[in-house]
Amino acid sequence: MEFRLLGTVTVETLAGPLPLGPAKRRSLLAALVLSANTPVPVGRLTDSLWDDTPPSQARGVIQGHVSRLRALLVGADAEAYGVELATLGDAYVLRVPETLVDAQRFEELLMLAREQRTWADTALMLKEALSLWQGPAFSGAFTGPPLRAAAHSLEESRLATVEQLARAYGELGEHHRAAALLAAETAAHPLRESLAAELMLALYRAGRQSEALDRFHRTRRLLADELGIDPGHELADAYALILRGEPGAGPGGPGSGLGAARGPAAAPVAAPDPAGAPDPARAADPARTSDAARPAAPAGAVPVPHPGHAGEPLPVDLLPRAPRGFHGRAAELAALTRAAAGEAPVCLVTGPAGVGKTALALQWAHRSGALFPDGRLFADLRGFSEAGEPALVDVLREFLLALGVAPRRIPESAPAAAALFRSLSDRRRLLVVLDNARDSATVRALLPGGTDCVTLVTSRHRLEGLSASDAARPVPLGTLEADDGTALLAGVLGEERVRAEPVAARRLAELCGGLPLALRVTAARLAGRPHWTLAALADELADERGRLACLDVDDTGVAAALRLTVQHLPPEAVHQFARLGHHPGGPVDPYAAAALAGTDPVAAAAALERLAAAHLVAETAPGRWILHDLVRLYARGLDPASAHEALTGVLDHCIATALAAADTAEPGGEPCFVLPDGYRKPAAVRDFADRAEAMRWLAAERENLALAAVAAREAGLEDRAWRIILLQWPQVVWRVRDNWAPLLELALDSARAGKDAYAESRVLTLLGWVLTEEGRTTEAAAVLERSPVLAREAGDPLGEATALINLAVVQAELGELPTALANCARAVKLCREEEDRHTEMLGLQHLARMRLTAHRPQEALDCARAALDLGPEHEEAVRRSLLLAVCGEARIALGEGLSDNSRRRPQGGRAASGACSRRAGPRPSYWTYSGLGPVRRECVHGVVRQTGIVRQALGGGRHPAAGPGRAGGGEGRLRRRGRAGAGGAAAGVGADGLPAAVRRGAAAAHRRGLTG
Repeated sequence: MEFRLLGTVTVETLAGPLPLGPAKRRSLLAALVLSANTPVPVGRLTDSLWDDTPPSQARGVIQGHVSRLRALLVGADAEAYGVELATLGDAYVLRVPETLVDAQRFEELLMLAREQRTWADTALMLKEALSLWQGPAFSGAFTGPPLRAAAHSLEESRLATVEQLARAYGELGEHHRAAALLAAETAAHPLRESLAAELMLALYRAGRQSEALDRFHRTRRLLADELGIDPGHELADAYALILRGEPGAGPGGPGSGLGAARGPAAAPVAAPDPAGAPDPARAADPARTSDAARPAAPAGAVPVPHPGHAGEPLPVDLLPRAPRGFHGRAAELAALTRAAAGEAPVCLVTGPAGVGKTALALQWAHRSGALFPDGRLFADLRGFSEAGEPALVDVLREFLLALGVAPRRIPESAPAAAALFRSLSDRRRLLVVLDNARDSATVRALLPGGTDCVTLVTSRHRLEGLSASDAARPVPLGTLEADDGTALLAGVLGEERVRAEPVAARRLAELCGGLPLALRVTAARLAGRPHWTLAALADELADERGRLACLDVDDTGVAAALRLTVQHLPPEAVHQFARLGHHPGGPVDPYAAAALAGTDPVAAAAALERLAAAHLVAETAPGRWILHDLVRLYARGLDPASAHEALTGVLDHCIATALAAADTAEPGGEPCFVLPDGYRKPAAVRDFADRAEAMRWLAAERENLALAAVAAREAGLEDRAWRIILLQWPQVVWRVRDNWAPLLELALDSARAGKDAYAESRVLTLLGWVLTEEGRTTEAAAVLERSPVLAREAGDPLGEATALINLAVVQAELGELPTALANCARAVKLCREEEDRHTEMLGLQHLARMRLTAHRPQEALDCARAALDLGPEHEEAVRRSLLLAVCGEARIALGEGLSDNSRRRPQGGRAASGACSRRAGPRPSYWTYSGLGPVRRECVHGVVRQTGIVRQALGGGRHPAAGPGRAGGGEGRLRRRGRAGAGGAAAGVGADGLPAAVRRGAAAAHRRGLTG
């Protein structure tokens, strides 16, 4: 018998693998095997089996899985192998010899590899250890947070083993084998610099220098494009060794360069450890090797720094890349270094817009990286951006994630998250860069707690309150001196060109007002036109002397330089640039740019590339551009008359793209709501290949869509605002507890401002469901009370039915069962009148559950049977399983399905009652039906078969969703198979009593009328 975790979670026996069953049972087994021979509390098992709040019957689910595992082990004669699954109070323990667990054998083989006296034996042990891996750890299991952390740890250990095996091959002279081994892993982990460095050295030692250098440049570009960082010391040192042709890195050389021989090389043992066993790491690290055992270095050799143990996590680094072409500021850099001395210093860089505060902060941060071994954090607080400041809790969330906090452990409130950040940063040496801060209060909430941490703040304001409360040390930043401005021009144009016209270069620096942004734009124009003279451009700038008198305004110099740049752009680029100024904020892609300018994405992309070449926009990621806030201000003033047209175009683009994303994520059919008046169809709409891509887009564009909705509301385009918000329903349903209420309240304000009863009803229905999911049941009831009335006024019977179902569920939770029954019954009646079988089926499902709770089993059975007769479709499989469960409970309550023998065994009856009743803790009025006897095995099997349908539906990748759909036909109508979401996704969330994941899957079956 063997327990396997390094791949698919299985139990191998002589007769083959045991049929473990569902993913969560495998998760339970994995959690027990990871803690073999140690009691595991039920609470920890619960964390491993559920991501979100576990269901009320979690303990019963775990007991069922344990019972099944125990039966499987007994049937496989586990006792003969010393294996036993035992219960110890409120915990379970799996007693198993460690030799039967592949993860334990993997660790033991690594330990043996460290004890070998020859590299050949070390390589054999490492190869045997890696052969135990059959795929990613815990495959086939549901990985809750504890299992995800364990899987990550195991994968890090595996990668470290791969690197060690490659070094062993290198010491044996088998450099081609080392390169082949590392190439495969580097392809799977392209951003892991230690792998890339080892591969470079292996390729070089194998005589493939060009491939080694190509690997460095590919990795460097990937790091820059994906993370915005430069190569770390490990990768840079490998590159330098190859360029210098160091003895230890040469082709055929025995050393491994950066990974220096970890084990015996010329001598059998380099330096024994206290136990007498050779430590391969000692031979790798000169600092850990005795002088007697260390071989003499060849004459002229340069010592090779050792980067640390393979697999160790690198310090967190959220800094953007260092500014290019940085010049001057020596005094300010020195002032920052002085300000950073002391205890928990706060350094405050202040100055006008465009003066280079961010560039100075990043330059100093990159130069001072060695002072902060625990990492560097960065946040753009957007204090002076029209896009608005990010929420404090969002900034803190990024910091906490970077410091290794699991997402579910991050507090929801800003004060709690700030307290956790201070606690985690205590006793660490971190640099925290807070860019574009607007006020002192924002900064105070983001200050780290460690006395060895340094906080670097940039702001256009003096933030004197921060100096008073936290002894912030100001480093004021003025405009560049003429000499430094000239040096900046020379850095872009070349020394020769500036030296040829020194007077004109100095005059240019003076005319630009010493503002780095203006200087860079001017230099970019000159660099692209080598035939221009500096004097000619200086004369052109001089013609703007009327505006130079207004330099007391921070951005006047920038506007002058931008104006000169724009004058030399082609008309299509100028048109695109002017329209970009009306974008609500955040990055733009070619589709959004095309909607703003009234062109197509191809033309928009070409214009954006032209603007990027002139440094008017910056490409933050492939295909995504952003404007500096000052540049946006200037662009907006170029064509103020087009503001409404441009904004309407980009809002309609948001509606069309969100509609396409929602339609791909949850395809459907029937009409939902009409497109807004004056809707302008975009020239092209992004295509989404599958649901995953559509959901990624909705998640990535959440902030942009929110900004668009705010802009629509402020511009009086309320009909666009609420539609843009409701079209995000797939994300709302998928991440229902992700603070959607404020955005939905904005949609509600927009609907009310537009006096649109239909929209107000739909928003209230969805908002009520979200509040229910957040545990704010009383608030949800208050919100939902108004929704059916509004739907009735708007002539929306299906919307009224949806609202009534959601309201009934909340009322049932609050103990108002008679009212809930009446509302649910009315909802069913409305659905029948509208011939909407999907929503009728949903209403009957909840009505059956409520009648069962009200001790009216015959009526519940009738309702459930009527619902089952409505929808045999595959997409209703989850709902059918819930209805069959209600039927089973009702029949039990009526005394059906009980055997004569079972009637004579009351103890067994109580056990069956506990397994079949819907218990949910403190909600007996709606959730519990007890006092039932044992059920016949055939009845249980029927429910189990339907539970399999639930798993099948969930495994297909579908998710609870519902809401507005795609534009239908020539009518210009939004179409959707009325599901939950914008009308109140999953009206019965929680009422089924199933685990959270199954409950979300059940929500996917709540078709018809539940949004919209």
